[in-house]
Amino acid sequence: MAKLNDIQLLRINYLRGPNIWTYRPVLEVWLDLGELEDYPSNTIPGFNDRLTAWLPALIEHHCGVGERGGFLQRLQEGTWCGHVLEHIVIELLNLAGMPTGFGQTRSTSQRGVYRMVFRARDESVARVALAQGHALIMAAINNEPFDVAAAVARVRTEVDDQYLGPSTACIVTAATDRGIPHIRLNDGNLVQLGYGASQRRIWTAETEFTSAIAEGIASDKDLTKGLLQSCGVPIPEGQVVNSPEEAWEAAQDIGLPVVVKPSDGNHGRGVTLDLRKQEDIEAAYHVAYPEGSDVMVERFIPGDEHRILVVGGKVVAAARGEVVSITGNGRSTVKELIDSQLNSDPRRGYEEEYPLEIIDLATDTKVQLELKRQDLGADSVPAAGRQVVVQRNGNVAVDCTDDVHPEVAYIAQLAAKVVGLDIAGIDMVARDISKPLHTQGGAIVEVNAGPGLLMHLKPAVGAPRPVGQAIAEHLFPSEGDDEGRSAGIGRIPLVGVAGTRNTATISRVVAWLLHLSGHHTGLACRDGLFLDRRRVEATDCAHWEAAHRLLMNKMVQAAVIESDARTILRDGLAYDRCQVGVVTDMDGVETLAEFDVHEQDQMTKVMRTQVDVVLAEGAAVLNAAIAQVADLAPLSDGDVVLYAQDGTLPAIAEHRAKDNGRAVFVKNGHVVLATGSAEHVLGSLADLTFGRNAVVPDTEALLAAVGTAWALDIAPDLIGAGIKTFEPELPA
Repeated sequence: MAKLNDIQLLRINYLRGPNIWTYRPVLEVWLDLGELEDYPSNTIPGFNDRLTAWLPALIEHHCGVGERGGFLQRLQEGTWCGHVLEHIVIELLNLAGMPTGFGQTRSTSQRGVYRMVFRARDESVARVALAQGHALIMAAINNEPFDVAAAVARVRTEVDDQYLGPSTACIVTAATDRGIPHIRLNDGNLVQLGYGASQRRIWTAETEFTSAIAEGIASDKDLTKGLLQSCGVPIPEGQVVNSPEEAWEAAQDIGLPVVVKPSDGNHGRGVTLDLRKQEDIEAAYHVAYPEGSDVMVERFIPGDEHRILVVGGKVVAAARGEVVSITGNGRSTVKELIDSQLNSDPRRGYEEEYPLEIIDLATDTKVQLELKRQDLGADSVPAAGRQVVVQRNGNVAVDCTDDVHPEVAYIAQLAAKVVGLDIAGIDMVARDISKPLHTQGGAIVEVNAGPGLLMHLKPAVGAPRPVGQAIAEHLFPSEGDDEGRSAGIGRIPLVGVAGTRNTATISRVVAWLLHLSGHHTGLACRDGLFLDRRRVEATDCAHWEAAHRLLMNKMVQAAVIESDARTILRDGLAYDRCQVGVVTDMDGVETLAEFDVHEQDQMTKVMRTQVDVVLAEGAAVLNAAIAQVADLAPLSDGDVVLYAQDGTLPAIAEHRAKDNGRAVFVKNGHVVLATGSAEHVLGSLADLTFGRNAVVPDTEALLAAVGTAWALDIAPDLIGAGIKTFEPELPA
């Protein structure tokens, strides 16, 4: 079979928020199969066999069949290469450690051209996965060699370089599980949880409650020890030294054996334990010196190293360290034994996701010193059966949370409080953590700010601990049901207005009414970007970037964000959920040909996005005069408020009759708020004018704004007064 031409990637678009495909960010790829449109999978010789040999886990893809092996069934029956590429990309992401369960491929109005989407937590990772998947499928089609392991490694590298670290990711995941939105604020691990004034910020395992003073104290081990000692916390005797000779003198004064470590290091770097000889102590000084500003010598505390995690004054996890050793066989060198007995452990790796680190003998001076103390080097061959200690600390990976004695927990909590840290990693040495410290001569040796969480998330032995949930709870205390999903936690009142008919005016009026109700309100609409009554930008701000600026602003207590069909198709919505979603119309189909939207019926799929994101405790506000808009009502997770000038419309009558539905309409020249059969007159149309010049508003726009304010639980009297005091003229 002749070589087939490449699939052409016509356009790649990252949809950053809820969109026509899903609630989550996706990468949308427009692709042209070209001649492959005439070659479904079962017509390309050997294609299916090559593909399943390279990616055997494709058998786990259910696809539309809905069961294991579903996608393979589609391959055998014959499916098109756009659909196959979707599953290849998803599987590459799975193999690279970023599980992705969502993908869709749909044909367009042009033969051979498809829109393929897949879940994309990070745009750059998704683009790399797409490029590797594209290369893989073409190699499989044309029976060419392909290095799958290298492709997965390339995607994994991008994940490691671009995505959140494991500590940050577990907190974000825990917040997401509780319905709390997040915004990544930089390329690293600075993340905002929640919107506007309800937000909290984290940076790995540090929060906005973590004080700089407490961090400074924790980084100074000598100062930390002094404060802990003054409060009765057991600590090892020690002192700061300035030379190898001083280290030996201090060791003699303290009493052997001792520990030599940097005064402000972390993660166990530069720490050498159980030192008894002058040459070892002086050598350990040189190991510790590069890792901190000063070097300390401390009394050695016999026992196991433990890390106790304290969050919000409570112990939430504990892990125990183990001495790492190798066993000689009389043939292999120390380096070979380390590689075969230790580095081969699947729990070890270079990336952050591994609970244990690879031991690099060539660069790890601490390991080199430990071997030297045993008269060994990298090329030494230990006798058969000889136990050789490689590392005495830094291998904290055995969960022991359930074993922590109440007195030990109290001491750890006290240490965190003395230093002033809301989240602290307490390093403790004890023979048995299930017994009080004072009965065994145990002590706290360090208090760490921003502690790593991986040892608790992926312990080498024992059960993972829900440390992300504990930190999320610390930041956002539960006030809801037993599952901790408090309504509105981490959120501000947020209104999304979608459509084209007077949507800027509706948005401005609603923002004004929110302002009058006591909220510092942000507004992003076609008339500009507003922070309360101040117009920050005068350009069209009905777009994703402007909306995101509002949600990141800690001053914003409520937000109103205008969107249209083009915004939804190009970027997705800027927020994950909203309290009120307004849809005014389904106009504009004639301007959306570039998105393959040509028919009026297609607008439903686009504009429903605004209704899909309404919270269960919120409401959708819909124009009942347009049947296509009113038909979106069943899609709302929350309440529905219909509006129209004609209150006798069948849609309104049926809605009012069903479950006391709410509606806003005009009756005898008056604006009426109706709940079921009950009616409340807001005021006459003649009186409900804008501002000091009594500008007569568009009636439908007025009703939409009133309905939205009502859905926000703003009192009718305040709505009426607010309409009359709203000034439609834009500030200069």
